[in-house]
Amino acid sequence: MKSLLLILRKPAYFAPAWVFSSINILVGTWILYIPQIKHKFLLNDAELGLALFFNALGLLSGIPLVPLINKKIGTGRSTKIGILLLCVAFNLPLLASSYWFLCASLFLIGVFSGFTDVSMNALISIIESRDKENLMSAAHGFFSLGGFIGAGVGSVYLFYFSEPRIHMLIITGVVILVNVGLAKHYDYIKEVKENKSKNQNISFLKTIRPVIGLSIIAFIVMFNEGAVEHWSNLYLFEVVGVPQSQAGLGFVLFSLSMTLGRFLGDELSQKIGSIRTLSYGCLIAVFSYGLILYTHAYTSTIGFGGLGFGLSVVVPEVFRLAGKNKTISASVAISTVSGIGFVGFMIGPVLLGIIANSASLLHSYIALLFSVALAWGIVFLFLNTKYKMDLK
Repeated sequence: MKSLLLILRKPAYFAPAWVFSSINILVGTWILYIPQIKHKFLLNDAELGLALFFNALGLLSGIPLVPLINKKIGTGRSTKIGILLLCVAFNLPLLASSYWFLCASLFLIGVFSGFTDVSMNALISIIESRDKENLMSAAHGFFSLGGFIGAGVGSVYLFYFSEPRIHMLIITGVVILVNVGLAKHYDYIKEVKENKSKNQNISFLKTIRPVIGLSIIAFIVMFNEGAVEHWSNLYLFEVVGVPQSQAGLGFVLFSLSMTLGRFLGDELSQKIGSIRTLSYGCLIAVFSYGLILYTHAYTSTIGFGGLGFGLSVVVPEVFRLAGKNKTISASVAISTVSGIGFVGFMIGPVLLGIIANSASLLHSYIALLFSVALAWGIVFLFLNTKYKMDLK
């Protein structure tokens, strides 16, 4: 909780951390209306998955330009512009009058999501290096907190009202106002120049080799996070049979427990080590998927809460281990792992839709269970040896 208290006490830390929350407030609001979008355009799971694929395509199209833009206008300013553009873009899907308008809207969301995500992670990394403080795990905790706020407020709104466009307009308006007010604390921060010759002209394969295991784990876990964000509502509604007004509770519990886990993660890692933290987190996630697949309203909803707690510590610990490698610099390692992980976050909903359409949504969640089991296997077989110095 030390890093959380530090962020809450200093506006210079709270302001960039709130960008993490802002992104997931928008996502948490949007996911509540996916069933309505599906019904509006009479989409099957494959067509919905294709629409979400445009989201991932936008992400992949925008990310290569982020380092150049950050260098040109500064990482802080990029973060501010990114979150403001993302707010505007999130209104478009609910205004869509056709399926292809919906796809184009999700493409734009993907572009600005990737741009904002890479910029804000780089911003936190720069602040950590500048002030010699550990803030990354708590910042990701704020990301989870945002999902809880977005889905929680949205669930209450849905109970009394049913106008998606007004709801999203209010949420994005509030997010814009708060971030404009806070941006003065970070928009002056520029990219840090590194002079390490070993990082100059390095190929992608040489960059990724020292962190390949960590990158796979990040991909799998963020794949699961993205899939749960976009499909938990439909799973509880269509497979478990929870009323639509209550189907968002799974994601609310998922986000709340993930927030708590990430705020506690730094102290847990210090006590038992990064490897054991990763291992226990993956095992809790596997057990939680068992509860979700039981397809009982209470059991499945609680399972989403346990899943969030298990997955919560994995990505911050992966970043921590990436920064400890001796082959490439911490900034390059974390950028590589986070970039590959975020691709998983965006592709997860797409592949889940394909599996759901060819088999069923229940089979999609079985696939997610096996993917987390694979991540645990990588931790146990590979990282346990490669990073054994982190065991305590």
